[in-house]
Amino acid sequence: MAVSAAASLSTFFSEHKPFEPNTEAVRQRLLRKGVFPTPKILHALRKKEAQKAFRRSKKRALQEQPPPLSDAQRRALEDDALFRTVSSEYGAVREELRRRDERAMAVSGRPWEGSKAVDLRGLASAMEDPGGGRLRSEHLEELRRMLAERNEERFRWLLVNDEVEDTGGFVDKQERKVPKSRLLVGAEEKIRLLVDRLSATDLSLHDWKFSRIMKQSGMFFTEMHLLKIVEQLGVLGNWSQALSVVEWVYNEKQYKHRKSRFVYTKLLALLGKARRSNEALQIFNKMQEDGQIYPDMAAYHSIAVTLGQAGLVNELVNIIECMKQKPSKTLKNMNRRNWDPCLEPDVIIYNAVLNACVPSRQWKGVFWVLEQMRHRGIKPIGATYGLAMEVMLKAGKYDLVHKFFEKMQRGGIVPKALTYKVLVRACSEEGKVDEAVIAVREMEQRGVVGAACVYYELACCLCNKGRWQDAIIEVEKLQTLHLTKPLEVTFTGMILSALDGGYIADCISIFKHMKDHCTPNIGTINAMLKVYHCGDMFAKAKELFEATKATYCRSKPHSANGSSLQLDAYSYKSMLEVSASAQQWEYFEHVYKEMTLCGHHLDHRKHSWLLVEASRAGKWHLLEHAFDTVLEAEQIPHVSLFIAMIFQTIAQQNFARTTSLLNGMAHASLKVSESQWASLLQRDMGRFSMERLEDLLNHLQSSNVVMEDPVPNFLKSLQYICGTTLLKDASTSADSYVASMDDDTLDEDDSDLESVGRIQDYQPGELSPEIGGGCIETLDGGHYRDESLQHDDMEPSVTDATLDLLTAHIGTPFSDLPPASEILEKWRQDRIKDDMLPSRH
Repeated sequence: MAVSAAASLSTFFSEHKPFEPNTEAVRQRLLRKGVFPTPKILHALRKKEAQKAFRRSKKRALQEQPPPLSDAQRRALEDDALFRTVSSEYGAVREELRRRDERAMAVSGRPWEGSKAVDLRGLASAMEDPGGGRLRSEHLEELRRMLAERNEERFRWLLVNDEVEDTGGFVDKQERKVPKSRLLVGAEEKIRLLVDRLSATDLSLHDWKFSRIMKQSGMFFTEMHLLKIVEQLGVLGNWSQALSVVEWVYNEKQYKHRKSRFVYTKLLALLGKARRSNEALQIFNKMQEDGQIYPDMAAYHSIAVTLGQAGLVNELVNIIECMKQKPSKTLKNMNRRNWDPCLEPDVIIYNAVLNACVPSRQWKGVFWVLEQMRHRGIKPIGATYGLAMEVMLKAGKYDLVHKFFEKMQRGGIVPKALTYKVLVRACSEEGKVDEAVIAVREMEQRGVVGAACVYYELACCLCNKGRWQDAIIEVEKLQTLHLTKPLEVTFTGMILSALDGGYIADCISIFKHMKDHCTPNIGTINAMLKVYHCGDMFAKAKELFEATKATYCRSKPHSANGSSLQLDAYSYKSMLEVSASAQQWEYFEHVYKEMTLCGHHLDHRKHSWLLVEASRAGKWHLLEHAFDTVLEAEQIPHVSLFIAMIFQTIAQQNFARTTSLLNGMAHASLKVSESQWASLLQRDMGRFSMERLEDLLNHLQSSNVVMEDPVPNFLKSLQYICGTTLLKDASTSADSYVASMDDDTLDEDDSDLESVGRIQDYQPGELSPEIGGGCIETLDGGHYRDESLQHDDMEPSVTDATLDLLTAHIGTPFSDLPPASEILEKWRQDRIKDDMLPSRH
């Protein structure tokens, strides 16, 4: 018995290979427990696991040793095995005969089973392999690729690494059994897969899918792993995902006491590059509350640069005070004794304060910074003086700009190109063109490699003073340097600088010269439309506008450059202004319709005067359409649109609509004084007679009018105009009342209503265009003198009751026009008939 057991054991171990422990699994288990897997530890654990496996297999072999069989039992087993062998052979023969019958019947079919069975068997036979009866892999492979392409993007976030195994084809079950050690991938590959999956989604920290992705990554998030994840997400611009990853990891129980200061500092730098100052400040405050991740000098540098770029001076000064003193409250995870976290600010911190003073123009902060640096023995560097000069430039202290430049030279610091840029701009704003040219020539003589921005500033300065030909020489030097922006942006800036200087002819000359060197973009087109507007050149503006549309239509299907000439809302607005100034109201209507069909809309807060002038010229339906469009967008129209609509309804004797508009102004809390109403009514007396105003007054007195501002003021002014004495102490006539009004009695809103009934001339100095990305935007809103009544800070609140009251006329006899949506669709159909606009499907 013992001999047979020993023989069976020897046979068992001869047939089975020795157990090989999984080294990667052992390493991952050690990492999860916080132990670094050295080679000595791995060797010892592999040896222990091999001994355990040997003992288990030996014990299992002894337990599974069957008892000896008798002769009768042995014969029964032999008979049973013979019967099973014969049965399997007989079944194989019967199966082969049945298969042959089915193949023969698949050709002719069986009448009692119908055509469906024939088709199914024909399909099955077509997919069978004549040799082994298996499915053909090429058909299923084609089906797999089709389904994968269809569902790849839609369900990508649902897949995890171990859920889908791409074998490149269909394999047997035996072939799919891959050892687990082969499925394990390295940390770099896991990080790459995790970053790709997070970048393909827009999940927040509190989304269960985000937590699922993090857990299924199978990673142990060490400090090095998190640094790589944050860095790769920052390269892709996914700052929110990086923030969520760090917060999720350190909120987990096993990572709460493994927080890393380096990870948080890396996150601060990432948020600073993304210009997310508020999020960076929140992370920094969290670091100050935890002793394990309390900020060091690198963290202070990162948050200081971020706050300096955002212009947050107060927050930056508070951080400087915090870094010089110990924490005022007990910190979490504080296990060190006699720990002194106090640090002294260095030149980087103080330069960040100077950078924060630039947008707020706090020029006194420059002297505070220099005094602090002198007190602490910190020597200013070139960037310190350059930032100080920029602060003084923004504050208009041009004499201090030159003093800091001279002080910089006396200190032996060589100015860089950006410093000369600030100096040239200061000379330009002072009107000292020759000094700007001398400064650039001095830069060239000193061997300082000039940046493109220096020559751009000098070219704009020369164009502003009417020396555009000298500016072309500077542009030629600019072309030899590395350009951060396209050349057409440079020419556009030169055109606008010449326009601000009042040299309209120079603008046209620069535009002609530009065509020989580069292709104008939509920003250049917008600038030239403004130039033609200032020069009262309607014909040239129309020619340029139509040529731009034609060029875009021709180049759109063939070239990607056509998108740079696509007209935007600024282009249409500029053309409307040119048409209104030239009294070309037919073309004004054409441009307005085209603008609406292209999906652009006028800002009724800034350009309501255009629609008011068009309505006075007989295009009142455009005003009606714009008014209804604003209401359908659930906004309150501008006060000048209300007044123009009221005067239009008075001229049409539509007193019911007048009452509705007045009630709407009362519900919208729009303010118009009594003197303003009287002045506007007196100005438009040519549009309606005195009898019509008396009829309106009688209608309002018999109607249900909301007696809230500005309705009572309108009634009082109307009674004065009509000469009635229905109110107390109202005995003066309209002429004497209007003549007795002094300009000083008008409040700030009076200038807002001057746009109703006139067009003011354009003032070139009021525009400060900002060129970027091929389009022009005005820093101050691009308003005119007649638009001084834009009260954006006093915008009325939009309520449901107000909108219901204002839109009550739509679809009622109050208005002869259909709603704005129907008008827009009618315009679109007219364009389709003229083959000018593609139809929508």
